[in-house]
Amino acid sequence: MLQSIARALFRALVTLFLAITFTFIILRVSGDPLHSLLPVETPPEVVALMRQQWGLDQPLYIQYFSYLGHLLRGDFGTSLLNGQDALTLVLSKVPATLELMGAALVLAFGAGVPLGILAARNRGGLIDRFVMMLAVLMHSLPNFLIAILLIQLFAVSLRLLPSGGGSSAAHLVMPVLVIGLYNAGIIARFVRSSVLEVLGQRYILAARAKRIGESAVLWQHVMPNAALPLLTMLGFLVGGMIGGAAVVETVYAWPGVGRFLVSSVAQRDLNIVQTIVLLITATMVSANLIIDCLYILADPRLRHRASA
Repeated sequence: MLQSIARALFRALVTLFLAITFTFIILRVSGDPLHSLLPVETPPEVVALMRQQWGLDQPLYIQYFSYLGHLLRGDFGTSLLNGQDALTLVLSKVPATLELMGAALVLAFGAGVPLGILAARNRGGLIDRFVMMLAVLMHSLPNFLIAILLIQLFAVSLRLLPSGGGSSAAHLVMPVLVIGLYNAGIIARFVRSSVLEVLGQRYILAARAKRIGESAVLWQHVMPNAALPLLTMLGFLVGGMIGGAAVVETVYAWPGVGRFLVSSVAQRDLNIVQTIVLLITATMVSANLIIDCLYILADPRLRHRASA
């Protein structure tokens, strides 16, 4: 088991290293950030001085190894816009994003799991077709479109909720609905498939032959086994929610990491963008690493295979 965890940890570190390298190179070769940060009328000697001060006059490989060296010392650089510590600025936006993601995750599982179970128990029926149609619709519509429609409905027409910002719980409602319902559609389809697969197993037929109640069969035999694949999907779901948060946070002016990333990319604030990408990648990698470990602990077959 320790060997399996060590392999998962090694893959996580390699993924993190590749993400750091790819982000660094793409940001550097996509253009000079000084063209976006400094006014057009800035004297050439001032531009040259700023480029030297920020190390942008060095060859790319020297900039890269210098960046890695600073990362190993815990130095993420400073914002090119205001000179403040990049990591401090990014971490100040994390609580708002965690609040949004936590609420959206609760909504996604709270709606998706019951809908998936309901569809599976009524396979081929009207309820099954309606739930799957609803799930496909929630998953297919773009986040920004749903966000704009909700603003039109709740903020403009009904005037029940604020259209943007993040100073109260009311500001959280529409962003959570957009992200949560989008992912609820994914979870509902996945749960339906997982439950149907388990329902076809022989031990379920044996449990029913013992005249155990259908509810007991569902919660004692089906769901514990159907829940295992959900662990695998959870890691990918976290990554998808973080990616979707950038769009939703921008639409609703939510003061989180996603909105900060979009504005930093537009302003070419390299150190901020690199820090956010590194943080998002580390979050996704850590989530998948934890899921891998939980999967090994939860599945006896994997524990036996790891110990063999």
